[in-house]
Amino acid sequence: MRSPAPTALGLLLLLLPPPPAEAAKKATPCKRCRELVDKFNRGMVDTAKKNFGGGNTAWEEKSLSKYEFSEVRLLEITEGLCGSSDFECHSLLEEHEGHLEAWWLRLKKDFPDLFEWFCVKTLKVCCSPGTYGPDCLPCQGGSQRPCSGNGHCSGDGSRQGDGSCQCHLGYQGATCSDCMDGYFSSLRNETHSICTACDESCKTCTGPSNRDCGQCAVGWAQEDGACMDVDECAADTPPCGNQQYCENVNGSFVCEDVDECAGPEKACARQHENCYNTPGSFVCVCPEGFEDTEDACVQTQAPGGGEWQALAVHVRKLPAVRPEGGDGWGSGQTGGEACLWGALAVTAPWEVGPRRRVRDPGVSRRALRGLPESPRAAAAPSPEGRSVPSLHFQRPLGCVPPVSAGGLCLRGLLVACVSVSESPSSYKVAPQ
Repeated sequence: MRSPAPTALGLLLLLLPPPPAEAAKKATPCKRCRELVDKFNRGMVDTAKKNFGGGNTAWEEKSLSKYEFSEVRLLEITEGLCGSSDFECHSLLEEHEGHLEAWWLRLKKDFPDLFEWFCVKTLKVCCSPGTYGPDCLPCQGGSQRPCSGNGHCSGDGSRQGDGSCQCHLGYQGATCSDCMDGYFSSLRNETHSICTACDESCKTCTGPSNRDCGQCAVGWAQEDGACMDVDECAADTPPCGNQQYCENVNGSFVCEDVDECAGPEKACARQHENCYNTPGSFVCVCPEGFEDTEDACVQTQAPGGGEWQALAVHVRKLPAVRPEGGDGWGSGQTGGEACLWGALAVTAPWEVGPRRRVRDPGVSRRALRGLPESPRAAAAPSPEGRSVPSLHFQRPLGCVPPVSAGGLCLRGLLVACVSVSESPSSYKVAPQ
């Protein structure tokens, strides 16, 4: 049989449910028993004075003493132990309900700790605190203070584990009574051991100060009987690159980038250009509304505070229309109409350079001839009073500052940078 394709296999793996999380793993018998006992104890608290508190103290004391050990109260507690969908809880309760009833009615006074009687001695699924394993042996360091109080005993309180110690930070050894490097013993006796962190300059120490170091930590050196910080930035060979500033910190150093743009001398010398710092260098960029030339940032914004807007219009293929006296869109000399590959270009008052302005505010009637009705929709008066067709503009695709003709034809859509200056010689193009 042919094996499935790799793509199909990958798709199948994506559709499979993820493996169960750690929290969703099946609970141990000890954990289930402990949870049941915890709910039982909460039920005892909730029902301690249920339906009492009416004011007749003598009657309440007499009735409460009967209710305290009654089967009615036991039933109220057990009914609230398991949720409707908790199958394991219902199974455990059904199997051992007789034990709980016996403890409630006859053994409660002699064995007040339900967990110890039910989970440890009767069901034998748990151990007492400080003991572990099938035989409930004492943990390392003894059951009263396992792991010297500085760690966790493997299997503590369960019938599992090996009794070994997992020490807290700063402690080590079989019983977690010894100190790790970087810590010193501030208290130690037969039952207790306390480890305290050394000074940051010490790798090993016997006390809290930098004069108590046995060995200095990395980035520190012995000087006059104490561990002192090493200034790496003052070394004969600096640790940072030529375009970085070295800053000394305790036990180490930091290489920071030099911000050339923030220096006293201008990093970008051309007029109007902005300086942006980059890792190890900087870049000079002309701001929006300016064109980047070799010598300067030249303003391309329309006079009178107008802005350039990107406008797109639906067109269909038309013969190329050249402006009067022009030599084509790609020459960089054109004003007025501009067409490329037979696509329609709209003429509107845009700048074609810092010195030249298109005077004709209309749209070429010749170019519009034969277009579908939707782009030709309504008509709007031009500043000269002539009727100029208003076009149906779509969402802008982008805007290229007009260096030559002020427009760009892309895949049947015209993207033009059109001036919306309010000056009398301009015509404001408003998308419909």
